[in-house]
Amino acid sequence: MAFTHIPVLYDEVMTWMQPREGGVYCDGTLGGGGHSEGILRLSGGTATLYGIDRDESAIAAASERLRNYPGFHALHGNFHDGRALLEAAGAPALDGVLLDLGVSSPQLDRGERGFSYHEDAPLDMRMDPTQGITAAELVNTASESELCRILRDYGEEKWAARIAAIICEKRREKPFATTFDLVHAVDAAIPKAVRRKDDGHPARRTFQAIRIAVNDELDPLDQALCDFVACLKPGGRLLVITFHSLEDRLVKRCFQRLQQPCTCPPSFPVCVCGKKPQVRVLARGAVPPSEEEVARNPRARSAKLRVCEKLEVV
Repeated sequence: MAFTHIPVLYDEVMTWMQPREGGVYCDGTLGGGGHSEGILRLSGGTATLYGIDRDESAIAAASERLRNYPGFHALHGNFHDGRALLEAAGAPALDGVLLDLGVSSPQLDRGERGFSYHEDAPLDMRMDPTQGITAAELVNTASESELCRILRDYGEEKWAARIAAIICEKRREKPFATTFDLVHAVDAAIPKAVRRKDDGHPARRTFQAIRIAVNDELDPLDQALCDFVACLKPGGRLLVITFHSLEDRLVKRCFQRLQQPCTCPPSFPVCVCGKKPQVRVLARGAVPPSEEEVARNPRARSAKLRVCEKLEVV
């Protein structure tokens, strides 16, 4: 299967990124290169763009797609290490950074990657198939309390305790090996009446939670956002697309803290902590996809875009 991907919020990203001739940009979640191609094209092909992805198949596909843009540079790695990757590549201060968080459509659509609860496949879920533990290893070795925490904190699953208990019960009989093994455990844990009322697949929260844990998606995110702000030149913009409330809350709070970093008690008449705002939050909150985009690409329905602009700190 070819690595093809429909970039979400494409028009909104281009509007807020404002690509310019000779600009320097970073796409921290390169994927199929759709957003990167737009930035390079709107710069008249004169921009420099560093594309980061932990999935080598994405790197290969995007490199082929962007082969006619001499300013494109692919970096294999995790965007959580973006600052170090950019420094190692000799990148100058950036005019803009884009992060499109979560799992990409090609990863979901390739059953063998183990992200989908619709296909029976090896229970993997690693965004970089060469590193880290698989989802099967996680569900087969984590304690019941740890599984419950993962499902509750990363999936906001109301049935976390019951699902964790069923997983531990079933793995004593036979280790989990496939995606359907996990789907059947969720089905056994959630009452039929509840499953019938669910407006989505009952396993979606469990799969989200396990995927986040396997790929360590949330814990390093705050520091990664701060690192990318440090890589921007004054006036440079950081754009972040999220797909679920956990990510969105983290991004929102980080942007708010960078915009209002003062830690002085409200009773103080003037600031004495000396912490200066580093960014200005733009777009008045989160930018949703248009109705037309959701009609074309239903996976875009939960997407949100947040934007901040780096200030000159003196």
